[in-house]
Amino acid sequence: MPTLTEGRTPGDFLLYDVADYSRDVVTIGAGADLAPGTVLGKVTASGKFIRSVRTATDGSETPVAVLHTAAAAASADVTNAIVQARHTRCRRFGLLFDATWSTEGERDTACAALADAGIVTT
Repeated sequence: MPTLTEGRTPGDFLLYDVADYSRDVVTIGAGADLAPGTVLGKVTASGKFIRSVRTATDGSETPVAVLHTAAAAASADVTNAIVQARHTRCRRFGLLFDATWSTEGERDTACAALADAGIVTT
């Protein structure tokens, strides 16, 4: 019998949410395939969500959401992606940060920004 490997799921990071209230349907901007739990920022000019990069200057440097479902956005935008946008509790060490959030202090800053959006990390 072949071995099955399960990918990342919301269970890796999600502790609490209210499905009808906590989640939004958004567009993920093209550029990378993203897994559930990826910390996202919102590009000011386009309104699209991408991986939050601490050193960016397009608005995405501020974490505002966490990706709920996988988004295969390497070559094209993904419409109808689900994100945790508010009233959510996440497992901090289940979140996926961009490499620019490299130290614990920087990740503390990212988690504080998520808390401002109503996403609490523990």
